[in-house]
Amino acid sequence: MLKRLTYPDGHLGWLTTSHETVRQVLADPRFSARSDLRHMPVPGAPGNGVPAAPGMFNSMDPPEHTRYRRLLAGQFTVRRMRQLTGRVREIVDEHLDAVAGESGPVDLVRTWAQPVPAQVICELLGVPYADRARFQGHALDLFRLDRTPEQAAAAYAAVHEFVRDLVAAKRVAPADDLLSGLTASDLTDEELVNIGFVLLGAGLDTTANMLALGAFTLLTHPGAADVLRAEPGRAVEELLRYHSVIPFTVRAALADVELDGERIAAGECVTVCLPEANRDPARFPDPDVLDLLRPSAGHVAFGHGVHQCLGQQLARVELQVALPALVTRFPSLRLAVPAADVVVRAGSLVRGVDELLVTWED
Repeated sequence: MLKRLTYPDGHLGWLTTSHETVRQVLADPRFSARSDLRHMPVPGAPGNGVPAAPGMFNSMDPPEHTRYRRLLAGQFTVRRMRQLTGRVREIVDEHLDAVAGESGPVDLVRTWAQPVPAQVICELLGVPYADRARFQGHALDLFRLDRTPEQAAAAYAAVHEFVRDLVAAKRVAPADDLLSGLTASDLTDEELVNIGFVLLGAGLDTTANMLALGAFTLLTHPGAADVLRAEPGRAVEELLRYHSVIPFTVRAALADVELDGERIAAGECVTVCLPEANRDPARFPDPDVLDLLRPSAGHVAFGHGVHQCLGQQLARVELQVALPALVTRFPSLRLAVPAADVVVRAGSLVRGVDELLVTWED
């Protein structure tokens, strides 16, 4: 189903919430992901009519996108994912130890949901141990909702400088990490820095919010933790369907396209609503019901088509390790505030919770 949508800049485009139509748009090469062609449905959203910088492959079409994607896919090897799985377990345990050491109600966002994926990104990019606290601080500042434009610019500049220096160090002394592997290619320093930004944006705030929403959901659905421990793979897929943290993505028609009985003219944009597609009753019966044993294959939490999230397997590893570890380490874990007081933000570019206060019995 397609509906007319007027964008904030006056562009007249389309909106779809249908699971089938969302997948059709995302898989059709006649719809472009180029940022210079896109109109965004949210005022001030990045990538609104601005050409993608070298390396920003998520805002490009083939063949440019294909070149970057192929190089990156070669770095997301089975061996590296296995190595990272072991480190994810260690990282999760370290932060659960830190949670256990705090007194009074503990904010799981600050102590667990944010630092775990931030540390994993450090492992992926090969950030030296001595620099990780500084890098994580700058990276988390990028995603603060209460930042001023000046603070946002300062955080961007700090991360850009850090990644630029990291690229230079990897060129001199490469190690066994993703960024080092890419320095052996023909990519320029500018491309490598921007790829680092893409990976940071795709792998930190999204996973952090999914961890927080997942924990909140487990604490408000009796028996859910037991199912998660028994079937972590299936449970995580349902949580991804139930809580799609990316609210939308946009594609621009490169030619006139007939879709769902409508004519989309060349140049018109289509906003695809991922959370609504994942709750389409035509695809998922009783979609608003959380069923951790539901067959959730085919959800679009990671997108679809050639731009489907490159790091989705790593995100799954983090969720399948961190969530069961949390409820196993703290079997009496409960919210420290009424569930109605936990604010789930829905109006930002990434859905999530800013604070999740919990407590437990020793």
